Amino acid sequence: MRRREFIGLLGGAAAWPVAARSQQPAMPVIGLLGSASADWYADRLRTFREGLGETGYVEGRNVTIEYRWADGRNDRLPQLAAELVQKHVALIATLGNTASALAAKAATSTIPIVFRIAADPVEVGLVTSLARPGGNLTGITTLGVDLGPKQLALLHEMVPNATVIALLVNPTNPTLAETQSRVLPAAGRTLGLNLHVLNASTDRDLDAVFANLAQLRAGALVIGVDAFFNSRSDQLAALATRHAVPTVSAYQEFTAAGGLMSYGGSIVAASRPAGVYAGRILKGENPADLPVMQSTEVSLAVNLKTAKALGISVPATLLARADEVIE
Repeated sequence: MRRREFIGLLGGAAAWPVAARSQQPAMPVIGLLGSASADWYADRLRTFREGLGETGYVEGRNVTIEYRWADGRNDRLPQLAAELVQKHVALIATLGNTASALAAKAATSTIPIVFRIAADPVEVGLVTSLARPGGNLTGITTLGVDLGPKQLALLHEMVPNATVIALLVNPTNPTLAETQSRVLPAAGRTLGLNLHVLNASTDRDLDAVFANLAQLRAGALVIGVDAFFNSRSDQLAALATRHAVPTVSAYQEFTAAGGLMSYGGSIVAASRPAGVYAGRILKGENPADLPVMQSTEVSLAVNLKTAKALGISVPATLLARADEVIE
């Protein structure tokens, strides 16, 4: 064999593994759009990964997750969603905050999107129907906005003498804010209550809200459904205690942090089926054919320690219905 032919054969042999590797399928990338921080999403990320695992996907082994965090600023979500689209991710997941899901939808009509929200996805314009989403989105809904009237009724049962009550909403999440600002005052009127709607979207706003409650003579507060408020559970619970305001939230995190009462669904639990849906889509299923799942599980939590600090005697009928009592 001539030397030139021999070198040519060696070159071909060396090049073959490179060519073979280049033909291997690339590891899929999930873009995760979060409205808060990585720390705040830790529990829901854990269950999301568990759901992915049920379909055979393990982060770092056969799937990559590209994270984008808005740190409580909804105005950053469109830019972050656009970044994920530019990365050509295989799928976008939003595990909380309606504004995140809407930003993802506005950024792409082709990349599959899996959401987890606490509102009606048809009403907010994410899908055409629950049974047949019909586009590039599907996901999970937990009871949130729909529970506002029930939260108000529970708060009224806890403090029946409070006839003026405030509702806290986030104006930078207008879809939810407008719905709650319409539904809860109407529910309050049926109970003989006068509701004042207050706005907050920053930490400084929260301090101002509680300072204004005394001027409004508000005897209690309903914290509206919003990811920003959930991510500030510790701060809200501390402010409610400092200002001696009986308060109800949709999130169990609020009661665990020292808030008086919560009534709502579990975001953490609902993130697991979102992971399953993400894995199924990565395997080739069409989001348009995957019906939106509805989580109907809710729980009532009462913090007796906080009630005692506020001088509230919790009705026995309310305690009997509580799923969790913190003493």
